[in-house]
Amino acid sequence: MLKTGARSHPSRRVLLQHTLLLSALGWPALAGASPKPSAQRAGAWADWDTFAQRFLQPDGRVLANAQGQTHSEAQSYALMFALIANDRPRFKSILRWTEDNLCAGDVTTRLPAWLWGQQDDGQWGVLDSNAASDADVWIAYALIEAGRLWNVRRYRALGRSLAQRILAEETADLPGLGHTLLPGPVGFVVEAGQRWRLNPSYLPLQALRRLAAVAPAQTAAQWQSLLHSSQRVLIESAPRGFAPDWVLYAADQGFVPDHQGEQQALGAYNAIRVYLWAGMLAPQDPAHAPLLQALAPMVERVAALGYPPEMVDSVTGVVQGAGGGGFAAALLPLLQAAQATQALAAQQQYVADHPPQPDAYYGGCLMLWGQGWMQGRYRFAADGQLLVPWGDPA
Repeated sequence: MLKTGARSHPSRRVLLQHTLLLSALGWPALAGASPKPSAQRAGAWADWDTFAQRFLQPDGRVLANAQGQTHSEAQSYALMFALIANDRPRFKSILRWTEDNLCAGDVTTRLPAWLWGQQDDGQWGVLDSNAASDADVWIAYALIEAGRLWNVRRYRALGRSLAQRILAEETADLPGLGHTLLPGPVGFVVEAGQRWRLNPSYLPLQALRRLAAVAPAQTAAQWQSLLHSSQRVLIESAPRGFAPDWVLYAADQGFVPDHQGEQQALGAYNAIRVYLWAGMLAPQDPAHAPLLQALAPMVERVAALGYPPEMVDSVTGVVQGAGGGGFAAALLPLLQAAQATQALAAQQQYVADHPPQPDAYYGGCLMLWGQGWMQGRYRFAADGQLLVPWGDPA
């Protein structure tokens, strides 16, 4: 987590296809026409409302820690939750605050600063102007999908503009790996031309696949290379099936454990999202099966332990501590995808028995992602599109 430095109704045939798809995803069939977005108002997702009451200020800023600071990550997740909930007012306010305060008033001209809070002089503003690519990817994705689902041209344009800025400023061509997403524009080149620090949890393939699908034709090759490298990072950084928080890529060695970093090759509060994003991939996504296979050891370990590890050494597989209910919630989609029925039931009970503390922003986010998925509030199509029960098919 820490970073450095209004559509018309569809035809009957399309509606039927959409209904069958929703049924296949575990959603109840929709009788008659798809409900208009206004049929599901803000408040339809009680857990999101509770989260917003705890962490979201009226102006659209998410409080991410006890210091009252805000991360671009927090804003990106809140945008996604508001979109899933069909909560247009909150989406609008979250976006406005993000653009005004993290993007100097214009998301088309600069990447969002990753950290905002109280400065040394007592004023409130940007504390670190460096960007975080995971937040940027989810913000771009949320804008593009909000533009499609709500038929708001401005959102689509903003999302595409941000996606192109991500490609231009937060990627690099790594020898032997290709076009690769860096954690941010600055601070992740360990040794020029030789070594880079990467974060596997910053690579939600469904979101990247959607950004690639709407990108200009002239950048198609770069996006395809980025998708290829992202899958490699996810799999090759976890040779024993346990994702690290951070990993080094060396031009002459490939992926090597990041023993230089603070986490010493451990997988913990960053890595838990690798399993989350992987579990939510569409079964038709070409990366679905390879990732399930690569991460099978984590599924097996959770099944054996009965609880989610808080930390796992990605080199030795040694477990340290038990994660909270948020960690268990984040693992639910993967356990479901792996058809680990008993482990899934056990972790669902663990989630119920270990709710995050009321002030635990990150645990609350993981709960919304994981439980929202299990409740069938959203899915991702093979091309990365967001599928929601209230939305018309594309």
